[in-house]
Amino acid sequence: MTLRLKPMMAAGRIRQAELALAAGISRPALCSLLAAGTLPKRYDRPEVEQRITAFLSRRGLRNAAAWAEKAEPPCWSTAAPDQPQSLQPTEEIADMLLRKSTLTPAARRHFNLSGDPFADPVTADDVFLSPDIRYVRESMYQVARHGGFLAVVGESGAGKSTLREELVDRIRREAQAVIVIEPYVLAMEGSDSIGQTLRSQHIAEAIMACVAPLARARRSPEARFRQLHDCLRESGRAGHSHVLVIEEAHNLPLPTLKHLKRFRELKDGLRPLLSVILIGQPELGLKLSEHNPEVREVVQRIEVVHLPTLGPSLGDYLTHRFKRLGVALDQVVERGALDALRSKLTPSRGDDSLLYPLAVHNALAAAMNRAADLGVPTVTADVFRGA
Repeated sequence: MTLRLKPMMAAGRIRQAELALAAGISRPALCSLLAAGTLPKRYDRPEVEQRITAFLSRRGLRNAAAWAEKAEPPCWSTAAPDQPQSLQPTEEIADMLLRKSTLTPAARRHFNLSGDPFADPVTADDVFLSPDIRYVRESMYQVARHGGFLAVVGESGAGKSTLREELVDRIRREAQAVIVIEPYVLAMEGSDSIGQTLRSQHIAEAIMACVAPLARARRSPEARFRQLHDCLRESGRAGHSHVLVIEEAHNLPLPTLKHLKRFRELKDGLRPLLSVILIGQPELGLKLSEHNPEVREVVQRIEVVHLPTLGPSLGDYLTHRFKRLGVALDQVVERGALDALRSKLTPSRGDDSLLYPLAVHNALAAAMNRAADLGVPTVTADVFRGA
């Protein structure tokens, strides 16, 4: 059964993650609702329907309560009808453009490449730093060295993990007295029903393993947290700073987000003993919204920075990538073809929402493979349109 919800989301430019959070359901559950009109039994359907209707009304969609009807409406207008509306959800465009493309050996030979220009960075010099990326990088570094509470938000493939790895590498290169604590998030999910949530006790264990690995953990929770505070205090007096870095933080449950504020309140006199850096996808930004009363204590204390798209730095980024292999960009891509690449990764509403490194890598690799197959010397705009 197809519901009216999907075209209404497209008309209102509502992301699936945004609606799932407002409805209090998981993204897979929302996908099931969109595709077949069904919800897992663990959810109270009338309550979910009420939340969705209220959310659509807040976003200015008329006849919001009609989203659960079967028939497809001819048109859906919002409170701002003069704005252009796309009938194709951004997620569907992203799914198409973010499909993995690997540079073939034939393409490498065709363009005289000694390696893969899209490989993950292995040295600090491999990391591209535009003014926007540099700001996020320095924000992370200052929090790690001098204290703070920071959330780095960016789309999948925007380079968040690269900045985290570079931060750890930079601290090591510069011999800074900073202990980086990174809890393992291999099986972390936002709900115990679909995986393992990261809780305060797991964070405490990760801190103790880095700060005092030989200490024997106390039995009671109160004694363990007191022991944690004592170990951080002793380490701080020895000259160390401590930074807790959590990847995939968009999967953190709300109780853990609130508990992080209490970890930040561990002090030695006036000196904070633990800094926190959260790294996650846009869902993290939604959880840290000022409109979410459940985490208002955290929102008032955390700085949120967004990792932007490459935007006007697209040409500089690709130039940097190929320069690392000793190849000039114009030997591979015609300058005019960059506009075609930008258009390919720009949705119809006119912004640069898909101009992230991963999407650029996949689109350009596919075009280079096609150019090699066709035998043309460089990637042209026509090659991009056909790739």
